[in-house]
Formats: sequence, C-alpha cells, structure tokens
Amino acid sequence: MPEEKSAGSETDFESIWLRLVHMIIIAVLMSMASSLLGLLTVAQFVIMLFKKREPNDQLAEIGTTMGVWMAKAARYQVAASEVKPWPWTELD
Repeated sequence: MPEEKSAGSETDFESIWLRLVHMIIIAVLMSMASSLLGLLTVAQFVIMLFKKREPNDQLAEIGTTMGVWMAKAARYQVAASEVKPWPWTELD
C-alpha cells in the first residue's frame, strides 16, 4: 500500500522552494545594494571634502535606510527571521 503525502508536507515542500527563490532574489538585491553603498560612500566623502567635513543629510539618510534593509535581508537569508525585507514588506 503506497503512502499518501499529507497536504502539510507538500505545502512545506513548495514553501521551501519558494523561500529559495526569495533568497536568490534577495542575494541579487544585496549585491546591488552593496555596490550602491560603495558609490554613496565615495560621493559622501567628496561632498565632505568640499563642504568642510559637513555630510549631505540626504545621503546619510539613504545609507541608514540601506543599512536597515540589509540587516533585515541578512536575517531572512540565514533564517533568523521569517520576515522578508522590502519589496515584500514596508521599507522602514
């Protein structure tokens, strides 16, 4: 008599593959965010050179937001959280 798959295990199986898709998308986004953060860092340094060490507040805020996003993304990637980062949830 063959064993029947329970609905729960099939859902779990689909769920783990969907999580993999999310993890791949997030990994690509994290790579892009890292590159953008490098560009912002250089831009902020140049601005500070010409403005007597005065940082650009908008660049600083973008960097802070990116840092929060990257932390949430990293927590999801290593399964420390089930909360997916933006674009699946609000960007705080």
